[in-house]
Amino acid sequence: MNIDLSLLHSNTVEELDISGTYEIPKEYYQDSEVVSLDKVKVKGRITQDENNLDHIECQATGNMVLLDSISLEEVSYPFSFEYDDICEENCKKNENLLDIFLFLWENIVLEVPLQFTKVSDLSKYHGDGWKLISEDEHRYQNNPFSELLKDYDKE
Repeated sequence: MNIDLSLLHSNTVEELDISGTYEIPKEYYQDSEVVSLDKVKVKGRITQDENNLDHIECQATGNMVLLDSISLEEVSYPFSFEYDDICEENCKKNENLLDIFLFLWENIVLEVPLQFTKVSDLSKYHGDGWKLISEDEHRYQNNPFSELLKDYDKE
């Protein structure tokens, strides 16, 4: 969805309100770690600074569904971000337009964690000759330096 910036650029209005609820099209996140993305609530505005550059101030909140890093189950992951910067890349200057979906997606993708899990009991993840262990178990188990690490942790 493109936001028309012509009223702002012609100095007809002082600011443009971009507050609202936006549904990001699936094409934006279909090749990412995001399984689904709820509507994003945005509260913000676009103004022009003294150099006639478009300045965006906004807060966005929403909810995305990711795959759990351990169990591979779908998990709801809330996100929020604040943005306060000059908008140059997503503004089509010759057309006086801002692609709000592209702008929102570029900032949402920064909120996607590399790994995310809600699994607390690792004991049920095991198989023939293997089991899932925590970082603490790994640190002291089968480590030739475990005695040195115990002394180091005491300090």
